[in-house]
Amino acid sequence: MARIGLKQGVLAAVAGMLVASAAQAGGLERSGYNIDLLFDPSDYAAEATATYVNPQRELKNVRDTNPANTDPLAPSFGGGNLNYRPNSVDDTEGYWAPRIGMKAALGDSIDCMADYSQPWGAHTNPGKNWAGANNNIETKVESDNYAATCSYKWEAGPGVVRIIGGVFYQEVSGFKERLVQDFGPASPLGVGRLELEDSGWGWRAGVAYEIPEYAMRASLVYNSAVDLDNLAGFIDLRGLGLTKYDVHGSASMPDSLELKVQSGIAPGWLAFGSVKWTDWSQLQVLDFVPNEPGPFKFPTSLDLLYRDGWTVTGGIGHKFTDQWSGAVSLTWDRGTSHGYGTQTDTWLLGTGVSYTPTEHVEIRLAGSVGILTSGSSGEVTYKGRVIGDDVSYDFGNDFVGAISTSLKVRF
Repeated sequence: MARIGLKQGVLAAVAGMLVASAAQAGGLERSGYNIDLLFDPSDYAAEATATYVNPQRELKNVRDTNPANTDPLAPSFGGGNLNYRPNSVDDTEGYWAPRIGMKAALGDSIDCMADYSQPWGAHTNPGKNWAGANNNIETKVESDNYAATCSYKWEAGPGVVRIIGGVFYQEVSGFKERLVQDFGPASPLGVGRLELEDSGWGWRAGVAYEIPEYAMRASLVYNSAVDLDNLAGFIDLRGLGLTKYDVHGSASMPDSLELKVQSGIAPGWLAFGSVKWTDWSQLQVLDFVPNEPGPFKFPTSLDLLYRDGWTVTGGIGHKFTDQWSGAVSLTWDRGTSHGYGTQTDTWLLGTGVSYTPTEHVEIRLAGSVGILTSGSSGEVTYKGRVIGDDVSYDFGNDFVGAISTSLKVRF
């Protein structure tokens, strides 16, 4: 069985690689939640990570399926007949996912960490000149998460048990623009914008068992939902010569449950795996209504129709020298879209290396390449409501790549 000598280098390579792989999960997930720094054996540690993800989703065979609605004053704006515009378009934008954390041991039994991350986000930007502009011109969601997590540990058999608990404060904001009325592809008019923001609190709880001698660890951690009960903002229709008015609604960022397991399997070798469930199905149709009634003030909705997300990862790590370690993994993420939207299954092959020039410093570089699987989007019915009747399209197997770099310092 592998001894403690493999632990830091191999696990560093694994951690960096998994960050790169996890950054292209379903729903609105970017980096999700990560508390691995809590398990660092040093009394004090600080870590900074930056991950860049480049999904290349292309929409094809786009068709405006609501060409008859040309009334700019109708509550259900349609934008006009856009089928004269291009029927293929690049949909996604690349993005950065940063993370900063600090860990401290408080005596022999308590470890605590504080971290900042951006767990949720999305950015599609097909632009105005395509046949589906009445559905989307640009959509962007951003988040900021500030967390504190602690664990209490005690010896049990050959290892130690940890009880884990923490809280986090989350800020979420975003906007969506779409074509409300067609005044021509080059016209700056005719665009409507919905913009929203809110914040809320969440908590986490979990348990872990470790046998440091063999680099063995199993952890199960639950992260609560974050209720955005005062999700508020505005709808801007001044591009049609109408008005800008305040709206409100509610939503919840999802809860999740993740099981992680790792163990030394031979001298210098480590096997690892994880299974994560994320409750994206609570984000279906988000309705927003005007704060006050008035002429040309209409309700609207964000139609997501997500199903629950599942992410499964397995891999192997190896320590080459006292300074160099590496790892490779395969990740499957079940798509959260099913008939409406572009989030089909994703397969990712990840690899990472760790360089430890001294016992106090780790430098990691990791990357992943993968496939966004093919599918189509069109009209579906949800609780008697017709969703997606404005545009239909197909998409093939598209490329996604990610690269992550990080620096950890121990004291």
